[in-house]
Amino acid sequence: MGNGLRKSHFTYKHLSQMKLFSTTCPLRIIAHIDLDAFYAQCEMIRLNVPEDQPLAVQQWQGLIAINYPARKFGMNRHITITEAKKLCPDIIMQHVATWKEGDEKWAYHPDAFAHIATHKVSLDPYRLESRRILACIKETLPPPPLQRVEKASVDEVFLDLSAHVHSILMERYPELRGPAPYDDPTENLPRPPTTALDWNTDALVDLDITETEDDDPDWNDIAILIGSEIIRSVRAAIRKHLKYTCSAGISHNKMIAKLGSAHKKPNQQTIVRSRAVQQFLSGFKFTKIRNLGGKLGDQVVTTFGTDLVKDLLDVSIEQLKFKLGDDTGSWVYEIIRGEDYSEVNSRTQIKSMLSAKSFRPSINSFEQAVRWLRIFVSDIFSRLVEEGVLENKRRPKTMNLHHRQGGQMRSRQAPIPSGRSIDEPMLFDIAKTLLGQVIVDGRAWPCANLSLSVGGFEDGPAGNRGIGGFLVKGEEAKAMRPTSRDLNHSPPTNDDSQPEKRRKVDKGAIQNFFAKREPSKEEHDDDFGAIDQLPTPRRASPTMPEGYAPCDIEDGEHVNGNETKHVQRDVGTATSVVRPAVPQQTTLHTFFCSACKATVPLTEKTEHEDWHFAKDLQQSEHSTTRSVGSTLAPAAHGAQGGKKVAVVGAKRGPNKPGGAITADGKGVEKGQKRLAFGR
Repeated sequence: MGNGLRKSHFTYKHLSQMKLFSTTCPLRIIAHIDLDAFYAQCEMIRLNVPEDQPLAVQQWQGLIAINYPARKFGMNRHITITEAKKLCPDIIMQHVATWKEGDEKWAYHPDAFAHIATHKVSLDPYRLESRRILACIKETLPPPPLQRVEKASVDEVFLDLSAHVHSILMERYPELRGPAPYDDPTENLPRPPTTALDWNTDALVDLDITETEDDDPDWNDIAILIGSEIIRSVRAAIRKHLKYTCSAGISHNKMIAKLGSAHKKPNQQTIVRSRAVQQFLSGFKFTKIRNLGGKLGDQVVTTFGTDLVKDLLDVSIEQLKFKLGDDTGSWVYEIIRGEDYSEVNSRTQIKSMLSAKSFRPSINSFEQAVRWLRIFVSDIFSRLVEEGVLENKRRPKTMNLHHRQGGQMRSRQAPIPSGRSIDEPMLFDIAKTLLGQVIVDGRAWPCANLSLSVGGFEDGPAGNRGIGGFLVKGEEAKAMRPTSRDLNHSPPTNDDSQPEKRRKVDKGAIQNFFAKREPSKEEHDDDFGAIDQLPTPRRASPTMPEGYAPCDIEDGEHVNGNETKHVQRDVGTATSVVRPAVPQQTTLHTFFCSACKATVPLTEKTEHEDWHFAKDLQQSEHSTTRSVGSTLAPAAHGAQGGKKVAVVGAKRGPNKPGGAITADGKGVEKGQKRLAFGR
C-alpha cells in the first residue's frame, strides 16, 4: 500500500464529534489557564511595582499569596511575616482590602492587620480583576458556538477548544471537508500530510515508553498543536491588555489539562499529548488529581498503602471495585489512566454565597451587629452582580442568618421577594429583620460569630426587565411631564389623524410598548413590591425618586391571544413613556377607582369592586323606599324575551328576609335568600 493510501486512526465520525463538543471524542482539545500567583499579581499591578520586586499578600498575621520573585528566597505561605522579612528584608507586605466597621465600601487600610476586631477581609478587588481577565479571554476567542469557557475559580479557567480547532482544520486541510467515502462515517480519515510538527517554545511532555517521536503525527497531534497556538494567543492578549501572566495546560480532557498548567510555571504552557499521558501521570501522587484528594484520597491511600499513580496502576479493576464499591472503583481505575469525560460547562451554577465574621472580642449591641450586617450585604451583593442578578440571569430565593452566642447557635431564614429587583437596601432590610427575630427569641449578647448567606439560586425568566427599565429620569422625565396648559387645553383628537400619531405595535407583545435603553442599576424604585403587603386602598407612593415616572405595564402576566402567561415576576431594567398626571389609571400596577378616588393595587381590583358592591347593597338595604327599584325597572323591562332580571334594593316585608326584586315585581324567588352584607 502506497503512502498516499495511508489511513488515520481516526474516523469521519470522530471529526464530526469535535464541533459538537462531544466528551468522548478522541480528538477533543481542552485547555486550562491558571493565573500565576494571582492575588500577588493583582497587588503588583495595582501598586505598579517592578516585576522582579518580591511581594507577599498579607491577611491579618498570615500570608495568602507570594509572588515568584519572593519564592526564590525560600518563602512559602506557611511561614510568619517575621520569618518572611528575615528571608527577604526588601519584600513588600501588602494587606488585603478590608471592610471597616461602619463603612459602606471596602478599602485598603494601611493598619488593617492591627484591627481584626473592627475590619473584615474583602476579596472584591481580585474578583473585579478576574472578571476583566475572563472578558479578555472571551473577546480573544471566536464567539459562540465555537467558544466554550468555564470559570473554574477566581484565577483559573477551562476552555473546550474542540469546535474552534475543528473550524481551523477545515480551513487548513481541504481533504477533510468532503463527505466520508461511501457516506460511511466510520471510514478512517486520510493521514495528515505533515510528517514533522513545530511545537514552538511549549513544554512538551515526553511520550510513553511504548511510543516514539519517529512515528508520523496523526490528527490528534495536529489538533492539539492548533489548540496550543490558540492558547498562546489568549495568554499574549491577557499579557498585552491587562499585564497579567498565566500558565496553561493543553490536553484531551480537563483533568490532564489542569495538571499540565501547573507543570511548568510561571508564564509557560504545557502540552500533554494522548501518547504521553501515562508518562506524565506516572510521577504524580494521585491525591493531586482533581476529586481524588480529601476523604476519598485518604481512603485509597489507607486501603492500598500507596499514594502514587504508578503503584495504583497495578491494582486490577476487580480489586478496586471490591474495596471501593463498583462506581467509585470504576472511576478510580479510569482516572489514574488519564480518562476523564467531564464537560466544560460555560455556566457554572453557584448554590450559595456566604459572608461571615468571628468577633474577637465579641460584640455586645444591636447597633454593632447592624453595622456588620451592612458590610455582609454589600459583600454578598457585589458577588450577586457578578452572578448576573442585575440582568436577572440568576437570583437567590432565601436568606439565612446565623448567630452564635457562647455555645449556642441560632439560625433564621426568610424568603427574598420575587416580585422586585434585588438591591442592597432590600437585602439589608431582610437581614435586619432576621437579626431582630434572633434577639427577640432570647439572649443574644455577647455575640461571637455572625454570618449571612443567600441560597436557593434559580435562573431568571428570559426576557424579563425590572422596574428601573420602565422609568425615565432627570430632564427626560421633566420634559415628558404635562404642564397645566397641556392639561387644560388639550387639542381635540381626530380619528383620521390618529394613525399618524400612534406608533404601531404587535398585539400581545408587551415589550413593544416600551422604548429600550441601556440598563442602569440606579433606575429602580426601592418601594416597588410593597403593594402586595397592603390590603387596603391607598394612594400612589410618595417615595418615588425625584425625576422618575412610572409607565404602563401589567405585573406578572402577559396576555397573548387567548392564552395568559406569566412573563414578569422579577424586576430588572428598561424605560418607557410617561402618562399625564390626570385622574386616570396611571399604571397597570395600580387601579384608579372613580368611585372613591383611590389608587389600589391591580391585584386587589376585584376585591375593591366587591367592597363597593357590598357597600352599595348595604345602603340600599336600609332604604325604606322603592325608589331604587323603580329607577332600575326600565333596565328590567329592556331585557330580551321578558327574562327575569335581578334588581338590587328591595324593601323588606314584615316577616320576610330582604331579597332581590325580579322584573315582574315579585319578591325573592323560590330557593333564594338575601345575603346579609354589613350586618
